[in-house]
Amino acid sequence: MDADKHFVVGIFEDEDVLLDAIRKVRSSGVKIQEVYSPFPVHGIDEALGYKRTRLPIAAFLFGMTGTILALVMQIWMLGYDWPMIIGGKNFASLPPFIPVTFELTVLLSALGMVGTFMIVSDMKPYKWPRQFDIRSTDDKHVMAIDLAMNAAKSKDELKRILKDSGASEVNEKSFE
Repeated sequence: MDADKHFVVGIFEDEDVLLDAIRKVRSSGVKIQEVYSPFPVHGIDEALGYKRTRLPIAAFLFGMTGTILALVMQIWMLGYDWPMIIGGKNFASLPPFIPVTFELTVLLSALGMVGTFMIVSDMKPYKWPRQFDIRSTDDKHVMAIDLAMNAAKSKDELKRILKDSGASEVNEKSFE
């Protein structure tokens, strides 16, 4: 988010009221910046119009990278670089490689997903998160509307739309 942003923030008491409010606010032509909730609300992504995430594709690619890396590493080390005949087995026998392959697949998939999630979510170690209302971590649901994204509507009109859609409280919030 850019510096010097101004928001209209609606506070909601109940998740059912919040879901109805999201539909009403979006149908009135207002673009919602984000909705914050203290717990997962079923159906909120559909109400906000979010598309299905592509993170499972990234997880699969990281897992395949781990599998290929583990197999190539073991076949190279035990089959060509330093071959040892143990119990009359082949140099590059697949069954003994399964545990290491599984572990490296899980490791690279997990680490890759953590990194991907942090990049996609814009979570940087030096970035301080913006909190629209402290109660959003306890018992309230918060809907933030960016005034710059909704320049066609006035601040008072946005406040009225939020109040009419069921917000128990409507505030303004600025970040600099």
